[in-house]
Amino acid sequence: MSIPTSDHTTTSSVGKAMVWFFAGAETRDDKFNVFTGSFIRLMKEIMEEKFDFVKGVFYKSNMMNVAWALNNSQKPISDSGRNKIIRNSFSQLISNGYTPDMELIIVSSSSGTVVAAQTACYLAEMNREKLIFKKPFHLALGACMVSTESVLFRQLKSYQKKGHLGMLIHDELQDEDDSANGVGSTSRFYAWMNALGLMMPWFSWKHKGPSFLNTHPEKGHLHRRRSQTVRKALDFINVLLVEKNLAGDYYKEKAEKVIDREVKGN
Repeated sequence: MSIPTSDHTTTSSVGKAMVWFFAGAETRDDKFNVFTGSFIRLMKEIMEEKFDFVKGVFYKSNMMNVAWALNNSQKPISDSGRNKIIRNSFSQLISNGYTPDMELIIVSSSSGTVVAAQTACYLAEMNREKLIFKKPFHLALGACMVSTESVLFRQLKSYQKKGHLGMLIHDELQDEDDSANGVGSTSRFYAWMNALGLMMPWFSWKHKGPSFLNTHPEKGHLHRRRSQTVRKALDFINVLLVEKNLAGDYYKEKAEKVIDREVKGN
């Protein structure tokens, strides 16, 4: 099903846009898989101090990070301001040279989409009177664990309709054959059933092999294979900075040059 997105075309000038990235479960503050490390490196080259990634919101265990995401994929967290992960994420979005005129762009991948979506809901509520950010912020959910049928996703669409959220980019950042897309489902029960099916597809009527645990670069699960590629980082940058032109023409041109160089280099 195609999810409609806003036809807004940003006119950000140099210095106004700020991109914050929420990475997936394998990430630590100083440890990344190939996709995450490449995305951070290339985005810093393109946007310099206008790009950063959210730190200090990960458990030491990949399993704990995935578990948190599975448990919080379905609906906005109640009283989210008391949630340590959401509170820490929000505080970083209003740091690092923050000004109310800034055009905030939140980008996320895999389990990071759940943290990003929950933080976006909290921010939208806090910014109803446009006292934190004067402009609607944008949200990109790539390789997304949040189901488009969930209350959480519908709430994001509601914020978009009300003008609190600008562009909600989803479809363009999904791999069509990735069976982990929307794994969070509409309830915790189905989220965990999906997760078990992905890990043990031979016991599942819904999911087919290979297992999500299979990280082989050629025969492994698509989600895991893509996380080991620079190509995924280039695809994200192309959608965000070139096709959607989220940060304006200056960064679009820089992104095009970086993508061209990386593709030719490979």
